[in-house]
Amino acid sequence: MSSFAGSPRTLGFFLDGHWLTEGEAIEIRAPYDQALVGTTFRATSAHVETAIRSAVRAFALTRKLPAFARQRVLRTVADGITARREEFARVMALEAGKPISAARAEVERSIFTFTIAAEESTRIGGEWLPLDLQQATVGRAAIVRRFPVGPIAAISPFNFPLNLVAHKWAPAIAAGCTIVHKPAPQTPFSSLMLAEVVEKAGWPAGALNVLSLSNADAERIVTDDRLRFLTFTGSGAVGWELKKKAGKKRVALELGGNAAVIVHGDADLDYAAERCAAGGFSYAGQSCISVQRVLVERGALDKFLAAFLPRVAKLKMEDPLDEATDVGPMINDAAAARAAAWIDEAVSGGAKALAGGKRRGPFVEPTVLTGTRPEMKVNCEEVFAPVVVVEPYDDFAEALRRVNDSPYGLQAGLFTNDARRIFQAYDELEVGGVIAGDISSFRIDHMPYGGIKDSGIGREGLRYAIEEMTEPKLLVLNLR
Repeated sequence: MSSFAGSPRTLGFFLDGHWLTEGEAIEIRAPYDQALVGTTFRATSAHVETAIRSAVRAFALTRKLPAFARQRVLRTVADGITARREEFARVMALEAGKPISAARAEVERSIFTFTIAAEESTRIGGEWLPLDLQQATVGRAAIVRRFPVGPIAAISPFNFPLNLVAHKWAPAIAAGCTIVHKPAPQTPFSSLMLAEVVEKAGWPAGALNVLSLSNADAERIVTDDRLRFLTFTGSGAVGWELKKKAGKKRVALELGGNAAVIVHGDADLDYAAERCAAGGFSYAGQSCISVQRVLVERGALDKFLAAFLPRVAKLKMEDPLDEATDVGPMINDAAAARAAAWIDEAVSGGAKALAGGKRRGPFVEPTVLTGTRPEMKVNCEEVFAPVVVVEPYDDFAEALRRVNDSPYGLQAGLFTNDARRIFQAYDELEVGGVIAGDISSFRIDHMPYGGIKDSGIGREGLRYAIEEMTEPKLLVLNLR
Protein backbone atom coordinates (compact mmCIF):
# COMPACT_ATOMS: atom_id res chain seq x y z
CA MET A 1 0.00 0.00 0.00
CA SER A 2 1.34 3.42 -0.91
CA SER A 3 1.35 6.24 1.59
CA PHE A 4 1.58 9.91 0.77
CA ALA A 5 2.30 10.92 4.32
CA GLY A 6 5.88 11.53 3.18
CA SER A 7 5.41 12.88 -0.35
CA PRO A 8 6.72 12.74 -2.99
CA ARG A 9 6.04 9.13 -3.93
CA THR A 10 6.05 6.94 -7.04
CA LEU A 11 2.97 4.98 -8.03
CA GLY A 12 2.45 3.16 -11.31
CA PHE A 13 -0.74 2.53 -13.22
CA PHE A 14 -3.14 -0.37 -12.57
CA LEU A 15 -3.61 -2.83 -15.43
CA ASP A 16 -5.21 -6.28 -15.39
CA GLY A 17 -4.63 -6.70 -11.67
CA HIS A 18 -0.99 -5.55 -11.78
CA TRP A 19 0.83 -2.33 -10.87
CA LEU A 20 3.20 -1.26 -13.64
CA THR A 21 5.96 1.34 -13.50
CA GLU A 22 6.91 1.50 -17.15
CA GLY A 23 6.59 3.93 -20.00
CA GLU A 24 7.06 7.69 -19.72
CA ALA A 25 7.49 8.99 -16.17
CA ILE A 26 5.17 11.89 -15.25
CA GLU A 27 5.92 14.30 -12.44
CA ILE A 28 2.85 15.75 -10.73
CA ARG A 29 3.47 19.14 -9.13
CA ALA A 30 1.31 21.06 -6.69
CA PRO A 31 -0.61 24.01 -8.20
CA TYR A 32 0.14 26.04 -5.08
CA ASP A 33 3.96 26.07 -5.14
CA GLN A 34 5.02 23.59 -7.85
CA ALA A 35 6.43 21.22 -5.22
CA LEU A 36 6.76 17.64 -6.44
CA VAL A 37 3.73 15.62 -5.31
CA GLY A 38 4.88 12.37 -6.86
CA THR A 39 5.69 10.48 -10.03
CA THR A 40 3.49 8.17 -12.05
CA PHE A 41 3.72 6.72 -15.56
CA ARG A 42 1.92 7.25 -18.84
CA ALA A 43 0.55 4.05 -20.34
CA THR A 44 0.88 3.32 -24.06
CA SER A 45 -1.46 2.25 -26.82
CA ALA A 46 -0.44 -1.36 -26.16
CA HIS A 47 -1.47 -0.97 -22.53
CA VAL A 48 -4.85 0.36 -23.66
CA GLU A 49 -5.40 -2.76 -25.74
CA THR A 50 -4.52 -4.93 -22.74
CA ALA A 51 -6.89 -2.93 -20.55
CA ILE A 52 -9.80 -3.36 -22.96
CA ARG A 53 -9.18 -7.08 -23.34
CA SER A 54 -8.92 -7.44 -19.58
CA ALA A 55 -12.19 -5.60 -19.03
CA VAL A 56 -13.96 -7.74 -21.63
CA ARG A 57 -12.59 -10.95 -20.12
CA ALA A 58 -13.42 -9.96 -16.55
CA PHE A 59 -16.96 -8.97 -17.52
CA ALA A 60 -17.77 -12.64 -18.04
CA LEU A 61 -17.24 -12.97 -14.28
CA THR A 62 -18.58 -9.68 -12.92
CA ARG A 63 -21.86 -9.90 -14.83
CA LYS A 64 -22.65 -13.08 -12.91
CA LEU A 65 -21.54 -11.94 -9.47
CA PRO A 66 -24.48 -12.18 -7.04
CA ALA A 67 -25.75 -9.02 -5.44
CA PHE A 68 -24.35 -9.87 -2.02
CA ALA A 69 -20.84 -10.22 -3.48
CA ARG A 70 -21.02 -6.86 -5.26
CA GLN A 71 -22.39 -5.29 -2.10
CA ARG A 72 -19.55 -6.76 -0.04
CA VAL A 73 -16.95 -5.27 -2.39
CA LEU A 74 -18.57 -1.84 -2.22
CA ARG A 75 -18.82 -1.88 1.56
CA THR A 76 -15.19 -2.93 1.81
CA VAL A 77 -14.18 -0.07 -0.48
CA ALA A 78 -16.05 2.39 1.75
CA ASP A 79 -14.22 0.96 4.76
CA GLY A 80 -10.90 1.16 2.90
CA ILE A 81 -11.35 4.85 2.12
CA THR A 82 -12.34 5.45 5.73
CA ALA A 83 -9.12 3.84 6.95
CA ARG A 84 -7.04 6.14 4.71
CA ARG A 85 -9.25 9.24 4.83
CA GLU A 86 -6.56 11.69 5.92
CA GLU A 87 -4.10 10.36 3.35
CA PHE A 88 -6.68 10.83 0.60
CA ALA A 89 -7.43 14.37 1.79
CA ARG A 90 -3.77 15.34 1.86
CA VAL A 91 -3.18 13.99 -1.65
CA MET A 92 -6.12 15.98 -3.01
CA ALA A 93 -4.86 19.13 -1.32
CA LEU A 94 -1.46 18.60 -2.91
CA GLU A 95 -2.29 17.49 -6.45
CA ALA A 96 -5.50 19.50 -6.95
CA GLY A 97 -4.77 22.54 -4.78
CA LYS A 98 -8.01 21.87 -2.90
CA PRO A 99 -8.19 23.40 0.60
CA ILE A 100 -7.69 20.62 3.12
CA SER A 101 -11.10 21.19 4.72
CA ALA A 102 -12.81 20.80 1.33
CA ALA A 103 -10.64 17.77 0.58
CA ARG A 104 -11.77 16.11 3.81
CA ALA A 105 -15.38 16.82 2.90
CA GLU A 106 -14.83 15.17 -0.49
CA VAL A 107 -13.39 12.08 1.18
CA GLU A 108 -16.50 11.80 3.35
CA ARG A 109 -18.69 12.18 0.27
CA SER A 110 -16.78 9.38 -1.44
CA ILE A 111 -17.35 7.08 1.52
CA PHE A 112 -21.05 7.94 1.31
CA THR A 113 -21.08 7.31 -2.46
CA PHE A 114 -19.73 3.78 -2.10
CA THR A 115 -21.98 3.10 0.90
CA ILE A 116 -25.13 4.07 -1.01
CA ALA A 117 -23.92 2.09 -4.04
CA ALA A 118 -23.63 -0.96 -1.77
CA GLU A 119 -27.27 -0.52 -0.79
CA GLU A 120 -28.41 0.04 -4.37
CA SER A 121 -26.54 -3.04 -5.60
CA THR A 122 -29.18 -5.20 -3.91
CA ARG A 123 -32.11 -3.13 -5.21
CA ILE A 124 -31.67 -3.63 -8.96
CA GLY A 125 -35.12 -5.01 -9.52
CA GLY A 126 -37.41 -5.66 -12.44
CA GLU A 127 -41.10 -6.24 -12.98
CA TRP A 128 -43.71 -8.83 -13.79
CA LEU A 129 -45.61 -7.60 -16.83
CA PRO A 130 -49.04 -9.04 -17.69
CA LEU A 131 -49.51 -9.38 -21.45
CA ASP A 132 -53.15 -10.49 -21.58
CA LEU A 133 -54.38 -7.06 -22.64
CA GLN A 134 -55.76 -8.49 -25.89
CA GLN A 135 -57.73 -11.68 -26.49
CA ALA A 136 -54.95 -13.05 -28.70
CA THR A 137 -52.39 -12.77 -25.88
CA VAL A 138 -54.35 -14.41 -23.09
CA GLY A 139 -52.10 -16.69 -21.05
CA ARG A 140 -48.96 -14.74 -21.72
CA ALA A 141 -46.88 -12.67 -19.30
CA ALA A 142 -43.37 -11.30 -19.13
CA ILE A 143 -40.46 -10.67 -16.83
CA VAL A 144 -38.34 -7.54 -17.30
CA ARG A 145 -34.89 -7.66 -15.69
CA ARG A 146 -31.93 -5.29 -15.86
CA PHE A 147 -28.55 -6.63 -17.03
CA PRO A 148 -25.16 -4.87 -16.90
CA VAL A 149 -24.46 -3.11 -20.18
CA GLY A 150 -20.85 -4.33 -20.37
CA PRO A 151 -17.35 -2.92 -19.92
CA ILE A 152 -17.34 0.85 -19.52
CA ALA A 153 -14.93 3.65 -20.40
CA ALA A 154 -14.62 6.36 -17.76
CA ILE A 155 -12.89 9.73 -17.96
CA SER A 156 -12.80 12.07 -14.95
CA PRO A 157 -11.72 15.70 -14.35
CA PHE A 158 -9.31 17.29 -11.87
CA ASN A 159 -11.73 19.22 -9.69
CA PHE A 160 -13.20 16.34 -7.66
CA PRO A 161 -10.46 13.76 -8.21
CA LEU A 162 -11.87 11.23 -5.75
CA ASN A 163 -15.64 11.61 -5.57
CA LEU A 164 -16.25 12.02 -9.30
CA VAL A 165 -14.22 8.85 -9.81
CA ALA A 166 -16.37 7.19 -7.15
CA HIS A 167 -19.46 8.26 -9.12
CA LYS A 168 -18.19 6.22 -12.06
CA TRP A 169 -16.76 3.17 -10.31
CA ALA A 170 -19.34 2.64 -7.58
CA PRO A 171 -22.40 2.28 -9.84
CA ALA A 172 -20.37 0.21 -12.30
CA ILE A 173 -19.38 -2.24 -9.56
CA ALA A 174 -22.96 -2.26 -8.26
CA ALA A 175 -24.25 -3.10 -11.74
CA GLY A 176 -21.57 -5.70 -12.49
CA CYS A 177 -19.74 -3.70 -15.16
CA THR A 178 -15.97 -3.65 -15.62
CA ILE A 179 -14.01 -0.41 -16.01
CA VAL A 180 -11.23 1.21 -18.04
CA HIS A 181 -10.57 4.60 -16.46
CA LYS A 182 -8.52 7.63 -17.48
CA PRO A 183 -7.99 10.13 -14.64
CA ALA A 184 -7.24 13.81 -15.20
CA PRO A 185 -3.55 14.45 -15.99
CA GLN A 186 -3.05 16.77 -12.98
CA THR A 187 -4.75 14.50 -10.42
CA PRO A 188 -3.94 10.82 -11.05
CA PHE A 189 -2.98 9.87 -7.49
CA SER A 190 -6.47 10.07 -6.02
CA SER A 191 -7.67 7.56 -8.65
CA LEU A 192 -4.64 5.31 -8.25
CA MET A 193 -4.97 5.21 -4.48
CA LEU A 194 -8.66 4.37 -4.88
CA ALA A 195 -7.64 1.55 -7.23
CA GLU A 196 -5.47 0.17 -4.41
CA VAL A 197 -8.53 0.15 -2.17
CA VAL A 198 -10.73 -1.53 -4.81
CA GLU A 199 -8.07 -4.16 -5.49
CA LYS A 200 -7.86 -5.07 -1.79
CA ALA A 201 -11.66 -5.17 -1.59
CA GLY A 202 -11.71 -8.21 -3.86
CA TRP A 203 -12.94 -6.80 -7.17
CA PRO A 204 -11.69 -9.32 -9.77
CA ALA A 205 -8.39 -8.82 -11.60
CA GLY A 206 -8.94 -7.08 -14.92
CA ALA A 207 -12.29 -5.64 -13.85
CA LEU A 208 -10.69 -2.28 -13.06
CA ASN A 209 -7.93 -0.67 -15.10
CA VAL A 210 -6.65 2.84 -14.32
CA LEU A 211 -4.31 4.40 -16.86
CA SER A 212 -2.80 7.83 -17.34
CA LEU A 213 -2.98 8.35 -21.11
CA SER A 214 -2.17 10.80 -23.85
CA ASN A 215 -5.21 12.27 -25.58
CA ALA A 216 -4.56 10.14 -28.65
CA ASP A 217 -4.42 6.91 -26.65
CA ALA A 218 -7.42 7.94 -24.55
CA GLU A 219 -9.41 8.21 -27.74
CA ARG A 220 -9.06 4.44 -28.08
CA ILE A 221 -11.29 3.82 -25.08
CA VAL A 222 -13.87 6.19 -26.57
CA THR A 223 -13.99 4.67 -30.04
CA ASP A 224 -13.55 0.95 -29.27
CA ASP A 225 -16.92 -0.82 -29.47
CA ARG A 226 -15.81 -3.50 -27.00
CA LEU A 227 -16.41 -0.87 -24.34
CA ARG A 228 -20.17 -0.49 -24.25
CA PHE A 229 -20.65 2.69 -22.27
CA LEU A 230 -18.77 6.00 -21.96
CA THR A 231 -19.10 8.13 -18.84
CA PHE A 232 -17.31 11.45 -19.13
CA THR A 233 -17.09 14.45 -16.82
CA GLY A 234 -15.29 17.51 -18.14
CA SER A 235 -15.56 20.42 -20.52
CA GLY A 236 -18.38 20.71 -23.01
CA ALA A 237 -16.07 21.14 -26.00
CA VAL A 238 -14.32 17.85 -25.24
CA GLY A 239 -17.43 15.98 -24.15
CA TRP A 240 -19.52 16.63 -27.25
CA GLU A 241 -16.57 15.78 -29.48
CA LEU A 242 -16.13 12.46 -27.66
CA LYS A 243 -19.82 11.71 -28.14
CA LYS A 244 -19.34 12.06 -31.90
CA LYS A 245 -16.54 9.50 -31.74
CA ALA A 246 -18.20 7.05 -29.36
CA GLY A 247 -19.76 4.94 -32.07
CA LYS A 248 -22.39 2.47 -30.89
CA LYS A 249 -21.79 2.82 -27.17
CA ARG A 250 -24.07 4.55 -24.77
CA VAL A 251 -22.84 7.91 -23.49
CA ALA A 252 -23.34 9.91 -20.29
CA LEU A 253 -21.87 13.40 -20.25
CA GLU A 254 -21.62 15.62 -17.18
CA LEU A 255 -20.34 18.88 -18.59
CA GLY A 256 -20.10 22.54 -17.70
CA GLY A 257 -22.40 25.29 -16.54
CA ASN A 258 -22.62 28.95 -15.60
CA ALA A 259 -25.00 28.38 -12.75
CA ALA A 260 -27.42 31.07 -11.66
CA VAL A 261 -29.08 31.81 -8.33
CA ILE A 262 -32.22 33.93 -8.01
CA VAL A 263 -32.63 35.87 -4.74
CA HIS A 264 -36.15 37.24 -4.38
CA GLY A 265 -36.89 40.04 -1.96
CA ASP A 266 -39.00 37.90 0.38
CA ALA A 267 -36.10 35.55 1.13
CA ASP A 268 -33.77 35.51 4.12
CA LEU A 269 -31.16 37.73 2.48
CA ASP A 270 -28.49 37.15 5.09
CA TYR A 271 -28.71 33.39 4.62
CA ALA A 272 -28.78 33.76 0.84
CA ALA A 273 -25.62 35.90 1.00
CA GLU A 274 -23.89 33.37 3.25
CA ARG A 275 -24.70 30.51 0.92
CA CYS A 276 -23.77 32.41 -2.26
CA ALA A 277 -20.38 33.31 -0.76
CA ALA A 278 -19.77 29.64 -0.02
CA GLY A 279 -21.07 28.44 -3.39
CA GLY A 280 -19.24 30.98 -5.51
CA PHE A 281 -15.75 30.67 -4.08
CA SER A 282 -15.28 27.19 -2.64
CA TYR A 283 -12.36 25.45 -4.37
CA ALA A 284 -11.74 28.70 -6.26
CA GLY A 285 -15.01 28.31 -8.13
CA GLN A 286 -13.70 25.26 -10.00
CA SER A 287 -16.98 23.39 -10.02
CA CYS A 288 -19.51 23.14 -12.82
CA ILE A 289 -22.31 24.10 -10.40
CA SER A 290 -20.36 26.87 -8.69
CA VAL A 291 -22.46 30.01 -8.22
CA GLN A 292 -21.54 32.27 -11.14
CA ARG A 293 -24.57 34.49 -11.72
CA VAL A 294 -26.67 35.94 -8.88
CA LEU A 295 -29.88 37.73 -9.82
CA VAL A 296 -31.34 39.78 -6.96
CA GLU A 297 -34.70 41.53 -6.90
CA ARG A 298 -33.83 45.21 -7.31
CA GLY A 299 -35.38 46.36 -4.05
CA ALA A 300 -33.29 43.82 -2.11
CA LEU A 301 -30.00 44.36 -3.93
CA ASP A 302 -28.36 46.81 -1.52
CA LYS A 303 -29.24 44.71 1.52
CA PHE A 304 -28.00 41.55 -0.18
CA LEU A 305 -24.67 43.15 -1.13
CA ALA A 306 -24.27 44.55 2.38
CA ALA A 307 -24.40 40.97 3.66
CA PHE A 308 -22.54 39.35 0.77
CA LEU A 309 -19.46 41.54 0.25
CA PRO A 310 -18.14 41.37 3.85
CA ARG A 311 -18.30 37.60 3.68
CA VAL A 312 -16.32 37.62 0.45
CA ALA A 313 -13.75 39.94 1.98
CA LYS A 314 -13.15 37.52 4.85
CA LEU A 315 -12.25 34.58 2.60
CA LYS A 316 -8.65 33.47 3.11
CA MET A 317 -6.50 32.72 0.06
CA GLU A 318 -3.50 30.65 1.12
CA ASP A 319 -1.74 27.27 1.16
CA PRO A 320 -4.30 24.47 0.63
CA LEU A 321 -2.79 22.58 3.57
CA ASP A 322 -3.53 25.50 5.90
CA GLU A 323 -6.62 24.61 7.93
CA ALA A 324 -7.94 28.17 7.63
CA THR A 325 -7.73 28.41 3.83
CA ASP A 326 -11.03 29.04 2.04
CA VAL A 327 -9.84 29.64 -1.54
CA GLY A 328 -6.96 27.69 -3.02
CA PRO A 329 -4.99 28.22 -6.22
CA MET A 330 -6.31 27.63 -9.70
CA ILE A 331 -5.35 24.27 -11.16
CA ASN A 332 -2.68 25.83 -13.40
CA ASP A 333 -1.34 29.15 -14.68
CA ALA A 334 -3.38 28.98 -17.87
CA ALA A 335 -6.63 28.72 -15.90
CA ALA A 336 -5.65 31.66 -13.70
CA ALA A 337 -4.63 33.77 -16.70
CA ARG A 338 -7.89 33.00 -18.52
CA ALA A 339 -10.02 34.00 -15.52
CA ALA A 340 -8.03 37.23 -15.05
CA ALA A 341 -8.45 38.07 -18.73
CA TRP A 342 -12.22 37.58 -18.52
CA ILE A 343 -12.41 39.84 -15.46
CA ASP A 344 -10.35 42.50 -17.25
CA GLU A 345 -12.57 42.21 -20.31
CA ALA A 346 -15.68 42.81 -18.21
CA VAL A 347 -14.20 45.79 -16.35
CA SER A 348 -12.90 47.30 -19.59
CA GLY A 349 -16.40 46.94 -20.98
CA GLY A 350 -18.00 48.93 -18.17
CA ALA A 351 -18.46 46.39 -15.37
CA LYS A 352 -17.44 47.28 -11.82
CA ALA A 353 -15.45 45.03 -9.50
CA LEU A 354 -17.06 45.24 -6.07
CA ALA A 355 -14.46 42.85 -4.67
CA GLY A 356 -11.20 41.32 -5.87
CA GLY A 357 -10.50 41.42 -9.56
CA LYS A 358 -6.79 40.64 -9.53
CA ARG A 359 -4.58 37.63 -10.09
CA ARG A 360 -1.82 36.81 -7.61
CA GLY A 361 0.38 34.14 -9.12
CA PRO A 362 -1.61 30.89 -9.10
CA PHE A 363 -4.49 32.60 -7.25
CA VAL A 364 -7.39 34.67 -8.54
CA GLU A 365 -8.88 36.91 -5.88
CA PRO A 366 -12.51 36.21 -4.93
CA THR A 367 -14.16 38.61 -7.37
CA VAL A 368 -17.63 40.14 -7.43
CA LEU A 369 -18.70 41.99 -10.57
CA THR A 370 -21.75 44.08 -11.35
CA GLY A 371 -22.84 46.26 -14.25
CA THR A 372 -22.05 43.46 -16.71
CA ARG A 373 -23.74 42.79 -20.03
CA PRO A 374 -25.20 39.42 -21.09
CA GLU A 375 -22.66 38.92 -23.87
CA MET A 376 -19.64 39.24 -21.57
CA LYS A 377 -17.81 35.96 -21.03
CA VAL A 378 -18.29 36.16 -17.26
CA ASN A 379 -22.03 35.88 -17.97
CA CYS A 380 -22.50 33.74 -21.04
CA GLU A 381 -19.66 31.22 -20.66
CA GLU A 382 -18.38 29.04 -17.84
CA VAL A 383 -15.80 31.03 -15.89
CA PHE A 384 -14.73 28.11 -13.65
CA ALA A 385 -12.98 30.48 -11.28
CA PRO A 386 -13.76 32.48 -8.11
CA VAL A 387 -15.86 35.04 -9.98
CA VAL A 388 -19.49 35.91 -9.20
CA VAL A 389 -21.65 38.37 -11.14
CA VAL A 390 -24.45 40.09 -9.18
CA GLU A 391 -27.16 41.92 -11.09
CA PRO A 392 -30.66 43.22 -10.25
CA TYR A 393 -33.98 42.20 -11.78
CA ASP A 394 -37.40 43.85 -11.61
CA ASP A 395 -39.79 40.99 -12.38
CA PHE A 396 -39.60 37.30 -11.38
CA ALA A 397 -40.52 36.14 -14.88
CA GLU A 398 -37.65 38.26 -16.19
CA ALA A 399 -35.27 36.54 -13.75
CA LEU A 400 -36.36 33.13 -15.02
CA ARG A 401 -35.78 34.21 -18.62
CA ARG A 402 -32.29 35.48 -17.76
CA VAL A 403 -31.38 32.20 -16.08
CA ASN A 404 -32.51 30.37 -19.21
CA ASP A 405 -30.60 32.75 -21.46
CA SER A 406 -27.62 30.42 -21.42
CA PRO A 407 -26.35 27.52 -23.49
CA TYR A 408 -26.02 25.59 -20.22
CA GLY A 409 -28.63 23.94 -18.03
CA LEU A 410 -27.16 22.08 -15.07
CA GLN A 411 -28.58 23.41 -11.79
CA ALA A 412 -30.06 26.67 -10.53
CA GLY A 413 -30.62 28.00 -7.04
CA LEU A 414 -33.65 29.95 -5.81
CA PHE A 415 -34.26 31.87 -2.61
CA THR A 416 -37.91 32.76 -2.02
CA ASN A 417 -40.61 31.96 0.51
CA ASP A 418 -43.35 31.93 -2.14
CA ALA A 419 -44.35 28.36 -3.04
CA ARG A 420 -45.98 29.54 -6.25
CA ARG A 421 -42.72 31.05 -7.44
CA ILE A 422 -40.85 27.87 -6.50
CA PHE A 423 -43.14 25.75 -8.65
CA GLN A 424 -43.10 28.32 -11.45
CA ALA A 425 -39.32 28.11 -11.47
CA TYR A 426 -39.44 24.31 -11.35
CA ASP A 427 -41.73 24.32 -14.37
CA GLU A 428 -39.92 26.94 -16.44
CA LEU A 429 -36.20 26.76 -15.68
CA GLU A 430 -34.27 24.82 -18.32
CA VAL A 431 -31.96 22.95 -15.98
CA GLY A 432 -31.44 19.44 -14.64
CA GLY A 433 -32.16 20.52 -11.08
CA VAL A 434 -33.78 23.44 -9.26
CA ILE A 435 -32.54 23.95 -5.70
CA ALA A 436 -35.18 25.89 -3.75
CA GLY A 437 -33.96 27.56 -0.59
CA ASP A 438 -30.31 27.05 -1.47
CA ILE A 439 -27.59 27.61 -4.04
CA SER A 440 -26.97 25.92 -7.37
CA SER A 441 -23.97 24.04 -5.99
CA PHE A 442 -25.96 21.97 -3.50
CA ARG A 443 -25.50 18.26 -4.10
CA ILE A 444 -25.89 15.07 -2.09
CA ASP A 445 -24.53 12.07 -3.88
CA HIS A 446 -27.58 9.84 -4.20
CA MET A 447 -29.76 12.45 -5.91
CA PRO A 448 -30.08 12.49 -9.72
CA TYR A 449 -27.46 14.87 -11.03
CA GLY A 450 -26.93 16.05 -14.58
CA GLY A 451 -27.98 18.68 -17.05
CA ILE A 452 -29.59 19.53 -20.35
CA LYS A 453 -28.56 21.67 -23.31
CA ASP A 454 -24.76 22.05 -23.39
CA SER A 455 -24.48 20.75 -19.83
CA GLY A 456 -24.74 17.13 -20.93
CA ILE A 457 -26.91 14.05 -21.09
CA GLY A 458 -27.61 11.26 -18.62
CA ARG A 459 -27.66 11.32 -14.84
CA GLU A 460 -25.31 10.51 -12.00
CA GLY A 461 -26.51 9.62 -8.51
CA LEU A 462 -26.18 5.96 -7.62
CA ARG A 463 -29.56 4.48 -8.55
CA TYR A 464 -29.80 6.68 -11.63
CA ALA A 465 -26.26 5.86 -12.78
CA ILE A 466 -26.93 2.15 -12.28
CA GLU A 467 -29.92 2.51 -14.59
CA GLU A 468 -27.62 4.15 -17.16
CA MET A 469 -25.17 1.23 -16.84
CA THR A 470 -27.78 -1.51 -17.19
CA GLU A 471 -30.30 -2.37 -19.85
CA PRO A 472 -33.71 -4.04 -19.56
CA LYS A 473 -34.19 -7.45 -21.12
CA LEU A 474 -37.59 -8.99 -21.72
CA LEU A 475 -38.58 -12.62 -21.19
CA VAL A 476 -42.03 -13.51 -22.56
CA LEU A 477 -43.75 -16.57 -21.12
CA ASN A 478 -46.56 -18.49 -22.82
CA LEU A 479 -48.32 -19.99 -19.80
CA ARG A 480 -51.15 -21.68 -21.69
